[in-house]
Amino acid sequence: MTSYITLSYVDLALASVLVLINAGLSLIFGLKIHRSLLIAAIRMAVQLTLIGLVLTALFSLVSPLWTGLAVFAMILFAGQEVMQRQDRRLSGWWCFGLGTGCMMMSSVLVTVFALLTAIRPSPWYDPRYSIPLLGMILGKCMTGIALGLNTLTTSLMLRRAAVEARLMLGATRWDAAGPVTRDALRSALMPTINSMSATGLVSLPGMMTGQILSGVPPVEAVKYQILVMFLIAGGTGFGAVAAVLGGVYRLTDARHRLRLDRLAAPQAT
Repeated sequence: MTSYITLSYVDLALASVLVLINAGLSLIFGLKIHRSLLIAAIRMAVQLTLIGLVLTALFSLVSPLWTGLAVFAMILFAGQEVMQRQDRRLSGWWCFGLGTGCMMMSSVLVTVFALLTAIRPSPWYDPRYSIPLLGMILGKCMTGIALGLNTLTTSLMLRRAAVEARLMLGATRWDAAGPVTRDALRSALMPTINSMSATGLVSLPGMMTGQILSGVPPVEAVKYQILVMFLIAGGTGFGAVAAVLGGVYRLTDARHRLRLDRLAAPQAT
């Protein structure tokens, strides 16, 4: 019989003492991160509480319209996070549009693939399955695309002379930017590779741990975790490749010139 342990607000308050201790350590050692730490903890608690209420309403409705609106909102917020993580942003609508579009393409495609093939809920858009699954894929995809684009723009700035030298020697824009492109894609995919390598030996992922704590047999929890890791790897790979190649396309032109003028001015610190 499946059972789970119910947490009280007192339990959560006791766990929050650990965050307060970290804030105290920041004050003792002069790290100056106690304010950010406390704000992040409060923001996390509020956001999760609100999303819990939203998901409760969505689960009771099982509407393709409301599920689609929730998915769209998640992707927009993820796109904003990708934009904020760039040291040098693309100018114009590319700044927000490239990362958001690539995340929408890859994460939605992979999520729908999983819903229609492996999980097969009825209906297939049931938010109880589609929203959590998309959230896990979208979060990792967001990190991969942010790392890939940031590495691409930073590397093109630092290695500008080398790229322009290849262009002057007759290389196409794709060949000239090839080394930078490969570095950007490695940077985007490395967290996912490291995560898969360490899973099971070094770490037990949160989803699998949560299922086990809720009473799911460990073997079944492992199956779901393997599925999710494969989906994350696929979604991150598709999104990162599309975003990095899109960035190269934007930062070069049809005449095979490097166009770093299409980067926005550096953000004030």
